Amino acid sequence: KDIEFIRSYYYNKLEYTRFSSSVGKHVGFTEYGVKNAEYWNNNPSYLSAMKAQKEGYCLNNIQIKYDNAL
Repeated sequence: KDIEFIRSYYYNKLEYTRFSSSVGKHVGFTEYGVKNAEYWNNNPSYLSAMKAQKEGYCLNNIQIKYDNAL
C-alpha cells in the first residue's frame, strides 16, 4: 500500500500529463495534457492496464530494490 506507480509525460521540459496509481487516473497540467488525460481516462482498457502496472512492475521489483539499498 505504500508503493505508488507514477508515469509522467513531458514535452520540452514541461510535464503535461501524469498517471498516479493512488489517484487511479491521468491528470493533465496543460491544455494539451488535459485533452490527453480525458481521452485516456475514457478508455477503460488503457486505464485498467495502467492500474495493473503497479502490480506488474512495482510489486515484482520492490524486493530487489530493497535488498540492493541495504
